[in-house]
Amino acid sequence: MSADIDPTEAIPQVTAEMIARAAARQAPPSEREAPEREASAVPATPQRPVPQPPAPAPERTAPTRTTSTRTTDRPVAEQPAAPDAVLSARPGSSPFVPSEPYGDRHTSAGHIAAGHLSSLVQIPTVSVWDPQYLDHESFARHRAALATFYPRVHALQSEPAGDHGLLYRWPGRGRQDVLHPYPVVLLAHQDVAPVRAADWPGNPFSGEIRDGVVHGRGTLDDKGALVAVLDAVETLLGEGFVPERDIWLFFGADEETTGDSAQTAVRRLYELGVRPWLVLDEGGSVATDVFPGIDRRTALVGVAEKGLVGINLYTTDVGGHASTPGRWTATTRLARAVTRVGRHRFTARVSAPTAEMLGKVAPGATGAKGATLRVVTRVAAGPLRKLAAWVLAGGGPEAAATVRTTVSVTELEGSPGANVAAATARARLDVRVALGDTVDKTVARLRRVIRDKRVEIEVVESTEPSEVSPTDSQQFALLGEAVGAAYPDALVVPYVTPSATDARRFTPISDHVYRFSPFVMTREQRQSAHGSGEHLSVDSLSRGVHFYREVLRKIPG
Repeated sequence: MSADIDPTEAIPQVTAEMIARAAARQAPPSEREAPEREASAVPATPQRPVPQPPAPAPERTAPTRTTSTRTTDRPVAEQPAAPDAVLSARPGSSPFVPSEPYGDRHTSAGHIAAGHLSSLVQIPTVSVWDPQYLDHESFARHRAALATFYPRVHALQSEPAGDHGLLYRWPGRGRQDVLHPYPVVLLAHQDVAPVRAADWPGNPFSGEIRDGVVHGRGTLDDKGALVAVLDAVETLLGEGFVPERDIWLFFGADEETTGDSAQTAVRRLYELGVRPWLVLDEGGSVATDVFPGIDRRTALVGVAEKGLVGINLYTTDVGGHASTPGRWTATTRLARAVTRVGRHRFTARVSAPTAEMLGKVAPGATGAKGATLRVVTRVAAGPLRKLAAWVLAGGGPEAAATVRTTVSVTELEGSPGANVAAATARARLDVRVALGDTVDKTVARLRRVIRDKRVEIEVVESTEPSEVSPTDSQQFALLGEAVGAAYPDALVVPYVTPSATDARRFTPISDHVYRFSPFVMTREQRQSAHGSGEHLSVDSLSRGVHFYREVLRKIPG
């Protein structure tokens, strides 16, 4: 919102003319070369000596096709842990008192945020795997809209991170030209997943606000969080608020594909010698229908995330006319491999964060299902842990994903014509590696499951499961208090995020990386994030803004 607008007043959505005028003032899209930093760029002199970044880690060799394998974990070396802040009383150690109780003023400000989100959803910043098909113009328009909506944020020290990623520094108390070595980093991403318009009841990029809900691709993943962060920072800047330590804002532009812009941002922070005290990205949400027998809202704060492996399966045959097929064509051999993978279930195990999560929710469970949950919780921490894992694995897709490695077949390719026998066929596997498993063991297991040497396995990308951030820390307590300000009835529990986020890139430089989207999400909404009908209520958005304001206000020095 602009500098002269009261946050309690509604403002119209940005118009195409406003975006065009703002875009004309922006630099053109990146031409694949790093632009020179402007005078307002982040100061290059750190507070402590800058460590020399290590040479890039060697690429992991794929089991079969090695030339195109890309390993994406560990962009930089580990750094020493950031010290805890000195507090007179640790957050969470006394009855919580919000900095500003949620009220009508915040509800009104939420309608402003909804207008921002509606306009940003209308700009289709779709992430694609092939860079030549990326719509640079849409990302430029999106960047211009952000500058229009958030002039105070845009005036902060900033620099690009990759082609369209954005990195801002909001100086904390002290000298602006000296970096705080232990800042806070807030993340969100500008890009959205592709859509299949035929699956949507309306225009997936309409941004329509109807019945108190904003509709369209990106409302949940992840432009809702982007708007919540920016509206929180913009309004606090307008109030003259200065945080206790530096705040870095990173808004990636390729989270749905490679996450290269996040790696660029991490590399930059590493070069500056900073060690984030807290990193907060998207992840869990405020859910109402996750645990059986639990009626209250549950805030799932991701303390870790599963690993990611992208795999291509290839089969070949002579091809030719479809009227004279061989016994094992490329497609039938691939179909058998895919069927074997689909029927296989990886070993279920209860990780430490999952056991802690169950321990926090089970005491409040009621009814027969609640009794079952309490039994599962008791055995999850003892010698019958495997039994608890087995019970959870049978509790539906979301529950199963918390205890085992999962495989989804997402793409199939075969013949170019209806009457042509395929010479090659391909299947894409999206593999999410559970805590306790590794990429190498997972790929080896898939090879044994397929049991066919004529099926080639190509590892396209891989990231190991992340480290687990602590729940007995000031950082986790701070997030719990901010949740309490926005959702007073919510139970805060740790959670293993099943999806990959930009946060995984930050674990080498921070021990406190958390993943939480401060919005109420039903099961239907969670499934719509990469599906159809994605939407976010205005009330959740306004509470999300309030959540980030509380986080920023309560960060200790």
